[in-house]
Amino acid sequence: MFRFAKAPTYLLISALLGSSFTTQADNFNTLPEIGTTAASTLTIEKEMEYGDAYMRMLRASMPVISDPLLSEYVQDLGHRLVANAEDVRTPFNFFMIQNREINAFAFFGGHVAIHSGLFLHAKTESELASVVAHEIAHITQRHLARSMEDQAKKSPATMAALIGSLMLAIASPEAGMAAIHATTAASAQGQINYTRSNEKEADRIGIATLAKSGFEVQAMPRFFGRLADQYRYASTPPAMLLTHPLPESRIADTRNRANQFPAKRVNTSERYQLARARIIARYAGIESEAALDWFNRQLKKANASQKSALNYGKALVFIDSGKYQQAHELLDPLLVAEPKNRFYIDSATDLDLYEKNYDKAIKRLEQALTANPNHKVLRLNLAHALQEAGRNEESISILTRYTYDNQNDTNGWHLLAQAYADIGRRDAELAARAELMALRGLWDKAIQHYIQASQLVEVDSLDQARYDARIDQLRLARARFANL
Repeated sequence: MFRFAKAPTYLLISALLGSSFTTQADNFNTLPEIGTTAASTLTIEKEMEYGDAYMRMLRASMPVISDPLLSEYVQDLGHRLVANAEDVRTPFNFFMIQNREINAFAFFGGHVAIHSGLFLHAKTESELASVVAHEIAHITQRHLARSMEDQAKKSPATMAALIGSLMLAIASPEAGMAAIHATTAASAQGQINYTRSNEKEADRIGIATLAKSGFEVQAMPRFFGRLADQYRYASTPPAMLLTHPLPESRIADTRNRANQFPAKRVNTSERYQLARARIIARYAGIESEAALDWFNRQLKKANASQKSALNYGKALVFIDSGKYQQAHELLDPLLVAEPKNRFYIDSATDLDLYEKNYDKAIKRLEQALTANPNHKVLRLNLAHALQEAGRNEESISILTRYTYDNQNDTNGWHLLAQAYADIGRRDAELAARAELMALRGLWDKAIQHYIQASQLVEVDSLDQARYDARIDQLRLARARFANL
């Protein structure tokens, strides 16, 4: 699959605690979870606005993983759980952040972030699902809104500072905790106590969601217990333990609740194993030799069902290292055994393109799309393969429809901008890049891109009318964003 350069990670705290803090504090009502059921503080509609605003800020400030296969996996896992959750009031969006820290957090609007480090420490899919189910419960129980309401009653004078620092603490614990201590000690202590009760509630509801979704409920206390044991004496615990404390009483409570459900053995899905191998190969932040060593050590003790995913991971390392023959030796047998496996199709396409076998890649993807004509990953791969083959007009046709259907997917806009650049359509390239700016909350840059695009096309043309209309929409969006 096509891959873009990793975005740099900027310090989120600079946006929160900088010179514009007082005007931006409400933007961070957009942030992570902690709370109860609080219609008097925030409506669902306002939560959705805050969630959208914070999601845009995250895209600009954190290394959000845009890998379509991994995005598809976490979305499918998350929505499987949401389908069995109660009190769902918002759509849900699940995404990954490239960070080896063990953490996950949720915030307004149904957004759930999963650190790639969770895949390195969760030994089974049920363990990963237990963390996601916990975060879903924070959203369905409106813990952030309830937390804000509780603090408004206790300390209205410090409300703005507390909201900003508490929400920052979910995504960036050390910075957030420092901000909390800058406010009144009494308010901070009250918030800590309030958060612990929310954690227990999220555990209880999360376990019920796990059971209804067909996962192993014992995975939650097992994963939490292992984390607590591993970091019991650590001077710097992982982010998840700073924002989700794990006292023995909480672990015991989850164990007791899990014991109320029938014991059930659940096999880890092949997709989880493939997603985990992909993360280790490409998003764990380790050198290729270290990754190969890890895969080789795991292969020595792996069962038959695990070996395919581990060999797939090795093949990815070889592809990224330019060792295409070694990649073929591992990947080709996997593809023969499972010709419809999208992880294998994706990587075989990578090999085809690197070896300039464009027609072979396009044919492979077109055949796969015959069975799944609207599949997002396959459509993106085909658009990319067509671009590599110099067939940009065909690629643009696919991407125009794709970006209409998936307006928040940065991959489509990246590819569309590149395709227009390749054929010399500067106005359309600027428009596609403007949409990328808007997805990061960079409204001024987005508007400027569209103004430039409008100036490049014929006066009173349909293109100019479309660009000018979008400028008006972006100005309204910028005003709403600022007013939050």
